[in-house]
Amino acid sequence: MVGQPLRIAVVGAGPSGLYAIEHLLEQQRSAVEVDLYERLPTPWGLARLGVAPDHPEKKLVIDRHFAYLLQDPRVRFLGNVEIGTDVAHAELASWYDAVLYASGGTGDVRLGIPGEDLPGCWSAREFVGFYNGHPDLTDLPIDLSADRAVVVGNGNVALDVARILTMPTAELERTDISDAALDALRRSRIKEVVVLGRRGHRQAAFKNPELEELEHLDGVDTVVDDRGLPSEESIQREVHDPEIRRKLRTLHRLIERPQVSAGRRIMLRFLESPVQLLGSGRVEQMEVMRNRLERDERGRVRPQPTGETHLLDAGLVFRAVGFRGSPLPGIPFDDARGVVVNDHGRVTDSERNPLPGVYVTGWVKRGCQGIIGSNKKCAAETVACLLDDVASGHFTPTALSADAALARVRERASVVRWGGWLAIDREERAEGRLHGRPRVKITERRHLLHTASTAGETP
Repeated sequence: MVGQPLRIAVVGAGPSGLYAIEHLLEQQRSAVEVDLYERLPTPWGLARLGVAPDHPEKKLVIDRHFAYLLQDPRVRFLGNVEIGTDVAHAELASWYDAVLYASGGTGDVRLGIPGEDLPGCWSAREFVGFYNGHPDLTDLPIDLSADRAVVVGNGNVALDVARILTMPTAELERTDISDAALDALRRSRIKEVVVLGRRGHRQAAFKNPELEELEHLDGVDTVVDDRGLPSEESIQREVHDPEIRRKLRTLHRLIERPQVSAGRRIMLRFLESPVQLLGSGRVEQMEVMRNRLERDERGRVRPQPTGETHLLDAGLVFRAVGFRGSPLPGIPFDDARGVVVNDHGRVTDSERNPLPGVYVTGWVKRGCQGIIGSNKKCAAETVACLLDDVASGHFTPTALSADAALARVRERASVVRWGGWLAIDREERAEGRLHGRPRVKITERRHLLHTASTAGETP
């Protein structure tokens, strides 16, 4: 392919897609041009729409790193274009030398229990999108009029949900939380959030920094279920993993922390699993099973039901037991694992034969786990496979020119270019300055497209 650049379509403008672009731009084997397709009018994926609003430090990667990638003249941002709806995969594959999917985890894992579909039971993914201003979720009718909410799962997202539900709205008013969520939280009557984990204290999925935040949450009590929690002496004697030791000692400090009787609290419960949700027309109660820990034949600690159950009043339930990838039209998908079928990033058919020129990275490649930075190594592996295939002669120069590809896309969608995003960004920041906030997000798609069009970037 000497004499012309390798033209690549990257689908998904979140961290996994952006790290893939970074690796493509850094490599020296071939000249490249990248068109970055994004279903929303805005870039950054979960870095914009998944990080809790009271964690602005986790969004610094946008301005400090990602924005520079999209200012590179070899890269074009093509927002408001949905692959599989506006443009078919087969069309996209015929326009470019290679297509790299980085569409993330847009689905969520279900509990698989009776009553899960009752009104009042939501996925944590939906609530996170709601308070972050995701255009698809900004009008979510979440009812916060109950006294108690239950979050099933105890990973970082579960703690995010519990924290946002209980922290003073005066603190949230200084963040980029969506206006719709802020209004709902001002009216909220939630007094207690129960975070339910099916395993024990040692196996809890949350990370230490997120747990330690609860020590500094003003005006909110934290109650820890201490049944089965090792004593300080046992921790010193028996727990050798420094991260687990740190976690257990934090739980002890939370137990010893003076209660402020502020009227709101977070309760961390362990070794309990939901059995069913009950209610007349909406969620009212959860039946909960007590678990015990046993080792399986491979020596792994697993929770096992004891048969002991009790009812927990709950007017609101959030599933926080994991995200999962969603099928992409025309792409082989492993529904059991929630990932695109692939071999180290090369998309394959059911017989494990690579599909020429089709690649995948991020959560939809490896499963929904890890933090923003975890996607960098994952993208490096996929890009290395792509470049090896180029070097092996598996590519032929069949891509459309940049102008021709853009013309085809504009026949199918109102494309938001980089200048359009900058117009959105400017308006959000300007509105934020008026209210002492980093930005006030535009959450309605029509408003986003209108704002982008003021830069002359949307047909």
